[in-house]
Amino acid sequence: MCQAPVEIEAGLAEKANCPDVYKVYWYLNSVGMRYLCRMKLIDTHTHLYLEEFEPDRAEIIGRAVAAGVDIMMLPNIDSSSLEPMLMLAEDFPGNCFPMIGLHPTSVKENYRDELALVEKMLQAKNFFGIGECGIDLYWDKTFAREQEYVFRHHIELAAGSGLPLVIHIRESFNEVIRILKEVNNPDLKGIFHCFSGSVEQAKQATGLGFSLGLGGVITFKNNKMQETLKHIDLKHLVLETDAPFLAPVPYRGKRNEPAYIPLIAEKVAEITGTAVEEIAEATSRNAMRLFFPEGKA
Repeated sequence: MCQAPVEIEAGLAEKANCPDVYKVYWYLNSVGMRYLCRMKLIDTHTHLYLEEFEPDRAEIIGRAVAAGVDIMMLPNIDSSSLEPMLMLAEDFPGNCFPMIGLHPTSVKENYRDELALVEKMLQAKNFFGIGECGIDLYWDKTFAREQEYVFRHHIELAAGSGLPLVIHIRESFNEVIRILKEVNNPDLKGIFHCFSGSVEQAKQATGLGFSLGLGGVITFKNNKMQETLKHIDLKHLVLETDAPFLAPVPYRGKRNEPAYIPLIAEKVAEITGTAVEEIAEATSRNAMRLFFPEGKA
């Protein structure tokens, strides 16, 4: 049992071969022995299969595991990302877990063909979530109606498979909430990815049984989610990177990676006045309940 955390000096952390992206602690157990205790964390949203990671993908996964991030969930984008995502999951079966879906910004003229592939793959392979799906009204509204159709189809797939939905909500929170309320399925579960809304929006999402995905944006100065977070119970939160995008401070503007999850956990702990170990335990438990309801990856 871990008790009484004491942050160790940088030199000792270096000797312990620990990455510098998170704090390392010695703990005292019940008989006074000192030992290194890793926090267990889960990255619920990372695109490690993208070409940005081509030069050093294995090293990145190694850094994540060293930082306590043993589980990395891989949301799909479209047909072009499917093969590299599945290859990554095969290469790292104990760490990388794939989802299946069509990202809203990939909803184009061929959306029916893309949907057919999603359905086919869901029948043929083992996936752990439906996504990344949802609605994006930030970049291009040309296919807004088609995006809604595709999102509703993903909801049906999630309901039929029992898998969690990972929902993209850029400039579309109200539209997503409207659709979920119209569907009115209390068995739906999932994550509002990259959530940074108001307290009222958070309550709407969690009231429908969904978790809120917190990423690097929570570390940005004056981010409004920092105030919202003070009013949200830990049972509704999961952590994510959205790597290679949206790296947390002090890496903002650089390539993001799962090893930075502890930085997000520390910021959440600071904002909520909670021990970082409690944040790690709660968010990991919440993620496990969503993606691995049987209790193990």
